[in-house]
Amino acid sequence: MVHDLAASRRFYGGLFGWEFDEGPTQLGAYVRALRDGHPVAGLGEIARGVRRITAWLPYIATNDADGTAALIRECGGTVAVGPLDVEQVGRLGIAADVGGAAFGIWEGGPRRSARYHGVEGAVSWNELFAHDTSGVGKFYERVFGYDVGPEPARPPGSDFLTLRIGSRPVAGIRGAAGQLPHDRGPHWLTYFSVLDVDETLEKVVALGGRRLSDPETSPFGRWARVADPEGAPFAVIVPPER
Repeated sequence: MVHDLAASRRFYGGLFGWEFDEGPTQLGAYVRALRDGHPVAGLGEIARGVRRITAWLPYIATNDADGTAALIRECGGTVAVGPLDVEQVGRLGIAADVGGAAFGIWEGGPRRSARYHGVEGAVSWNELFAHDTSGVGKFYERVFGYDVGPEPARPPGSDFLTLRIGSRPVAGIRGAAGQLPHDRGPHWLTYFSVLDVDETLEKVVALGGRRLSDPETSPFGRWARVADPEGAPFAVIVPPER
């Protein structure tokens, strides 16, 4: 969600090579971002006069949006929007977990596409930055049925959990007590695949964004945190297979 949709299209189009087509307008101006013809993300414009934090919002798939919304409330989370039907393309809701981190739920409609993962400009990973992992890990385990456990590749003693569907890791939760930004608190961070982190950092700055960290190397690839011109944080990563 952004305040200037046209400017955001220029930034992300220049950074990731995205093309755009018009999406459902039920919640305001909205476009789908495409890479090689595959939908990889969406950009929606915040209503004029409304001041909200610009941010990426990950959506978690569900087969029953209404049932998931009820379970979110039962487990101590909140549901702020929906669930509601969006022009025959799906049923969505916007919620927050027990720590206050926002996320979406999405029950796919007839136009839902297959996963498009790990390609330049596509989402590679999502990671929740929370005060600690214990309570919020149980929330996602209960609501979505994830297998939740420590990540063997992380240093011993680190507060990190991996969310898995079967044996496949799909997201992470990082305990970051004392390191959370004051203006955001607990939040999800989306990682986009790139071919070269250093070149991407230069491009981010040239397009009007900011680098928020120096590149780091992890067992999951070389990555860095950045922000777009409106301040929305995200990460760029070269996955290990590259």
